[in-house]
Amino acid sequence: MASPSRRLQTKPVITCLKSVLLTYTFVFWVSGIVLLAVGVWGRVSLAVYFSLLDEKATNVPFVLVGAGVVVVLLGTFGCFATCRGSTWMLKLYAMLLSLIFLIVLVAAVVGFVFRHEIKTNFESNLNLALKNYNGTADHHSEAVDTIQRTLHCCGVQNYSDWEKTEYFTQKGIPKSCCKSRDDCSVEDLRNPSKAKQKVFVDGCFLLVTSTMESEMSVVAGISFGIACFQLVGIILACCLSQYITNNQYEMV
Repeated sequence: MASPSRRLQTKPVITCLKSVLLTYTFVFWVSGIVLLAVGVWGRVSLAVYFSLLDEKATNVPFVLVGAGVVVVLLGTFGCFATCRGSTWMLKLYAMLLSLIFLIVLVAAVVGFVFRHEIKTNFESNLNLALKNYNGTADHHSEAVDTIQRTLHCCGVQNYSDWEKTEYFTQKGIPKSCCKSRDDCSVEDLRNPSKAKQKVFVDGCFLLVTSTMESEMSVVAGISFGIACFQLVGIILACCLSQYITNNQYEMV
């Protein structure tokens, strides 16, 4: 049993650790809300890009939403454990943070290692989408139109890729490639030499992949940052639990 003077000396330390851990847990909880928002935004705004990747890639926004929910719940549990001063709850909180730390770290490494495979997969699917393009509300055709319209690009490597498609023999280059839809007639789109003056000439593949690489670098950096941030929570939770156990301190 620790002496009363010893317990009085450690009380400010425990109070300080509790305050810091509560602040950390609140920030951690907010990061869960951010993950939820990013997941919903990705599902709504980036679905067109995911549709031209492997089917598993379409689950990425749902993974972010799920991760956000887990972080929010874990953050709530961390606040409760800290306020209660329960040693087993704090240890469990540290264990769960360690598990998420490993998952985030592995996800960041896997994403970095397989980035070239993702690029290759996107290129082959984009080529296939051009080949099967029909200009209607087909899911992949709509994705191609959206990418060309928003990124101001045309085809995979350049606008001439459309000349190899069946759609070109019927209607020429799609209007989504046009610089100005008001100055882009069907006759122009059927004539490659005239179309060159009317449509975007740069291909979409390099634009999309360069954007993906820059975004993946940011995501990887954020992932490593979050992982390091979780180490702080793990250390704080373990320290607070150890202080409470060693000094038999009861939180009021």
